[in-house]
Amino acid sequence: MIVAVKYIHLLALVIWIGSIVFFSFIGAPSIFQTVDKKTAGDVVGAIFPKYYLLGYILSLISLGTLAFLGAKSGFLFPVKAGLVILAVMAGVTFYSGLVTAPKVNKVKYQIRAETDDAKLAPLRKQFGRLHGISMMLNVAVLCLASSCSTSPSATWDSCKDPFEHHP
Repeated sequence: MIVAVKYIHLLALVIWIGSIVFFSFIGAPSIFQTVDKKTAGDVVGAIFPKYYLLGYILSLISLGTLAFLGAKSGFLFPVKAGLVILAVMAGVTFYSGLVTAPKVNKVKYQIRAETDDAKLAPLRKQFGRLHGISMMLNVAVLCLASSCSTSPSATWDSCKDPFEHHP
């Protein structure tokens, strides 16, 4: 049981962080280099709800599995630190997807609908600011993930499966 939970925990973290790295540094840039800006924005915009949903699910799995492992190991400091880091990562992911992303989309569509050049400049500035915030939130999750990567090994050493055979 413990081995399965450890595996699920690690798998959730790897998929979550891997999806952020892939989308941020390979997927989205490739889309914007391949097709026109409007189409690229539409494609990326269609991916975002699924991207954030994946982050929500995997963040909750990561938190839940680490909490389970902590319960088995007595909530040692590495577990507590990992739970705090994962909670912040999850909070940032939820904030980015539920608060920042809708604001970015709203401004994107306002820009597309606006015909008055005088009104476009402030909208573009607002879009740039919101997009920058979104990117920084992604970077924050990645930075936190790098500090979280040591917690599972410290936790796992103290969390032995009573049904495992140890020679």
